[in-house]
Amino acid sequence: MADNGHVLEVRHLSKSFGKHVVLRDIDFKVDTGDVTCIIGASGSGKSTLLRCINMLETPTTGEILYHEKDITDHKVNVPAYRSRVGMVFQSFNLFNNMTVLDNCMVGQTKVLKKGKEEAKKNAMRYLEKVGMAPYIHAKPRQISGGQKQRVAIARALAMEPEVLLFDEPTSALDPQMVGEVLAVMRTLAKEGITMIIVTHEMAFARDVSSHVVFMADGVIEEEGSPEELFGSPKKAKTQEFLSRFIQG
Repeated sequence: MADNGHVLEVRHLSKSFGKHVVLRDIDFKVDTGDVTCIIGASGSGKSTLLRCINMLETPTTGEILYHEKDITDHKVNVPAYRSRVGMVFQSFNLFNNMTVLDNCMVGQTKVLKKGKEEAKKNAMRYLEKVGMAPYIHAKPRQISGGQKQRVAIARALAMEPEVLLFDEPTSALDPQMVGEVLAVMRTLAKEGITMIIVTHEMAFARDVSSHVVFMADGVIEEEGSPEELFGSPKKAKTQEFLSRFIQG
């Protein structure tokens, strides 16, 4: 799709649950090839922003533009949009009754209407990429958390999305498994896949992202390159949040 706009643009986005305002007046842009890491304390609105971008939550006000088309418009085909803007969840969300291979095929056959053979070939390609090809006949309960998350990433990649959203992809994992998932994500970043990553892994955000967004209390407090944000944060809240990481 050739257009000069941004792949994704969030304009004046707010989200409330009842009287509780979770996001207020968020503006946010993503260009092709960007790796945007969203950091901030728990409860700052990071995951809600990501869920709005994926339309798992409906924004209260504002627009989310995908190639300049507002996807909050009720006429938009949300499953088709989600096949272009894929999501990897904290809790893997694999189908427990399906094998690893079937988990990576089902979206392709159901949503993209691919034939079985093509879906299988595609699934195998991405399972190999994340190092999970030896486990194609396993069910999710037979593999570790880190392996489940790598399967979830392969499943998202098999849809060949334009943008991948990651919602704290390592926070449900044991420390020794975090590295194997981050290694896969580092590879994707090097390959130029457009990603928006909500993460608590500060070293990863500093080393891998092209753009860092720091959220606090439902607003974007500060954003910039990793050098700017980690090297010389301007706002007091950013400095305070990062000082814990820098001391650590």
